[in-house]
Amino acid sequence: QVQLVESGGGLVQAGGSLRLSCVASGRSFAWCGMGWFRQAPGKEREFVAAIRRRDGNTYHSDSVKGRFTMSRDSAKNTVALQMNSLKPEATAVYYCAADCGGINRDPLSVAAYDYWGQGTQVTVSS
Repeated sequence: QVQLVESGGGLVQAGGSLRLSCVASGRSFAWCGMGWFRQAPGKEREFVAAIRRRDGNTYHSDSVKGRFTMSRDSAKNTVALQMNSLKPEATAVYYCAADCGGINRDPLSVAAYDYWGQGTQVTVSS
């Protein structure tokens, strides 16, 4: 059974930092693209960061670039999202996702991902 389990969410003041982790199990994810998305109440799920399956390149959304950093440890089947200088608008449920299918999928698209975690809540107070 494939599972993605996120951890590290919580309540933090604006300007603070959090580090999210995602542990994958049930298969090898070494050749899968990985992504982080977030969804705020009443809004659609949006792209945050990804490591593309095809070439391992890393992408971050413009809204988090320079403050958030995605990394992976393929040997441990884990990915992380280091979030610095957090803003109240970052408040959302953060999801880890895996793209283990077609090699040319758009890593910024929700539709590219085959597996999703249950999410972890991040709340940034002003």
